[in-house]
Amino acid sequence: MYFSTLDLVGVTSQKTMRLLPSLGKKATQKVAVADHDGILTCFGMKKGETVPVFKTLPGPKISRMDLGGAAGTPQEKIFVCSGSQVRGFTKKGKQFLTFEANLTESINAMHVSGADLFVCASYIYNHYCDCKDQDYYLSGDKINDLICLSSENLTCPFPVLACQDRVLRVLQGSELAYDIEVPGPPSVLELNSKDGGEEILYGTTNGKIGLVQIGEHSAAVKWEIDNDKKKGGILCIDTYDIIGDGVRDVLVGRDDGTVEVYGMDSSNEPTLRFEHVLSESVTSIQGGCVGKEAYDEILTATYTGWITGLTTEPQKAEAGPGDEVKMSKETQSKVEALRAELEQLQVKVLQGREQYHQTSQSSTAVSAVPVFSINDKFTLCQDDASYSLTLEVQTAIDNLLLQSDVPIDLLDVDKNSAVVSFSECDSEPNGNFLLATYRCQANTTRLELKVRSIEGQYGTLQAYVTPRLQPKTCQVRQYQIKPLSLHQRTHSIDQDRPMNRLSLVGQFSFAEIHSWVVFCLPEVPEKTPAGESITFYFNNTFLGTQLEATYCKGEGHFKSDNISTISILSDVLSKEATKRKINLNISYDINDDSVSHTLRMIHPKLEYQLLLARKVQLIDALKELQVHEGNADFLIPEYRNILDESANLLEEYKKQPAHLERLYGMITDLFIDKFKFKGQNVKTKVSSLLEILDNYDMNSLLAFFTEA
Repeated sequence: MYFSTLDLVGVTSQKTMRLLPSLGKKATQKVAVADHDGILTCFGMKKGETVPVFKTLPGPKISRMDLGGAAGTPQEKIFVCSGSQVRGFTKKGKQFLTFEANLTESINAMHVSGADLFVCASYIYNHYCDCKDQDYYLSGDKINDLICLSSENLTCPFPVLACQDRVLRVLQGSELAYDIEVPGPPSVLELNSKDGGEEILYGTTNGKIGLVQIGEHSAAVKWEIDNDKKKGGILCIDTYDIIGDGVRDVLVGRDDGTVEVYGMDSSNEPTLRFEHVLSESVTSIQGGCVGKEAYDEILTATYTGWITGLTTEPQKAEAGPGDEVKMSKETQSKVEALRAELEQLQVKVLQGREQYHQTSQSSTAVSAVPVFSINDKFTLCQDDASYSLTLEVQTAIDNLLLQSDVPIDLLDVDKNSAVVSFSECDSEPNGNFLLATYRCQANTTRLELKVRSIEGQYGTLQAYVTPRLQPKTCQVRQYQIKPLSLHQRTHSIDQDRPMNRLSLVGQFSFAEIHSWVVFCLPEVPEKTPAGESITFYFNNTFLGTQLEATYCKGEGHFKSDNISTISILSDVLSKEATKRKINLNISYDINDDSVSHTLRMIHPKLEYQLLLARKVQLIDALKELQVHEGNADFLIPEYRNILDESANLLEEYKKQPAHLERLYGMITDLFIDKFKFKGQNVKTKVSSLLEILDNYDMNSLLAFFTEA
């Protein structure tokens, strides 16, 4: 059974829906949900219909919700945060608390435990007890979520912060106790047990899930679930025994609309038991009993405000072809009520259109631009070194125009059903390298695209989103393509690789050089780090090469096993310093061994792509031979295998346009950069290099680089 309503709430943020505790075992529970209109709604279900409990007046956008109450009592008080303010409501809707945290930024994460209130803004964590300041912590990177642990085995509460730099920070008071590295930027935290304990579940933006046991001085990872099927990022997690085996299952909601249930096998390892896909990102998920007594359900809230329930109640078998469909009186009355409601809505729409048409024709008419929300995300995918651009709109998307002033490739996305068309563009006068239009099918509210950039070429990608609204309106979103756009933050690098070094010395502040690094590299926090110096580590997602950046006031040191990375950094940092009229003293330490090392890292990718291209070139000729001869038995096994795998080969080749050209470009840049640092211009020898690549042999390529 599904129950859902469109008009119940507006656009929702992450973790803004909760189920209130039930009054008895298996009794139905009330649902509390908050939206961007600032409205907190509480309702129950009776005979498949929503029964309102209370609804607050509109106000500032609500960004988080949590339940609380005195220790040892039902946690049925509702806490919501808007901006830097926290409000508390009873289960009947009476407001009993208004607390101003006086933060300079809006609260984006909150946890309530008894008289303790824990809140986080972008970089700041605050702990209040009875609304009085207790603890404060400034994080090194953005805080996405927080949770607080308390158990008999811990001497005091331990807040845990989920930070963008792939780290869980465990605090003790106002101090960092220790941190835990996780395999992606953590986006959500949840207690593994509603009764507290020392275990927390985390979900990451790249779709991975893990369970960690927190101790006073260290933590232990119990298990991790990888994202092999490339599903969306994790937005919400809950634990509830939905399968009914006495063990809590893990309920997961993803940003691509996937709802999952993981149960525990005999060795206490998670196993996927159930999966369902909704059409929008799932912002909240809860397990409980809402629609009918004695039947457990998974309740989800989506971005645009749909509330959906998936129940364990057995459903009657659907009628097959030719079978007579028999509906109960209850179902018949529901269908009739829905038909009547649909007719009323259609009349309202027609009346609204007519009224708008009359108003727009009058001499005093003032055009009102419709306002709509966009939930967008532009993230680097480690698996295929591409950027994923996800756009979600609260109403159906009509079309999307993409424009870029730097060369980028659009990659195929299986989930994308929109029709794409490309316009010719002249890069010289207008700086346009890409103009592409996506025309969406009716009722498409979510669009996912993939693009691949070229390191060293930087600029802006712009998305013009036009929804199916009248009058026609459009919103523009901008995304920066950075000079080292394919680099991703990592916790450490291999120091034994042959490294090239770039050193800068000049009259610049710590904040100035940090802003230059932010301009060059993704995943660097915009806020200047605390302390006098900082070190960041990066991994190139396309090639696997590394970068170490260490800098402070007046000094910057960069190390990489890829000479082209050093060349790009040198050029961009010099330009940024020149803009601010700062003189730099730049020195290099080039390791010739790093060039052959980088070529060896490129070798397997290049060899694979050359082989793939040759196989694809042969497919048409082999098919023609097969048709001419009647079968393919006369072909050697290698060619028969190409014919058998032709569909997969063509699909793979289609998904990676210009992949081979990119590798050629990287090798060419490496060749030019090697000799640039020696003061030699070898651009005249590039044609000879391309000839060697067309007849590729690793040893010949290494010899050319050495002898040129």
